[in-house]
Amino acid sequence: MENSKQEQWNNPQPVRQDNKKLPAGLLAILLGSLGIHKFLLGYTTEGIIWLVISICTCGTVTTLLGLIEGIIYLTKSDEEFYQTYQVNKKGWF
Repeated sequence: MENSKQEQWNNPQPVRQDNKKLPAGLLAILLGSLGIHKFLLGYTTEGIIWLVISICTCGTVTTLLGLIEGIIYLTKSDEEFYQTYQVNKKGWF
């Protein structure tokens, strides 16, 4: 028994990352004009700015930007997305 505990300490399992790549990408593409993907990633200030721009432009600018940002999110690798947007908190493109 003690050997199995020792093996667990020597070979820890990787921690599962809470990667929000797929939901953020899909929300950006489908509901980009509302900026919900910004709030999902924890970017409250950027989400509010996104909503103000959406109101001022009737959603035309933010719909296009959401589509672009969603494609950028989905084309990154899982690790790259996680490091860029969830760890380093890069709020814009």
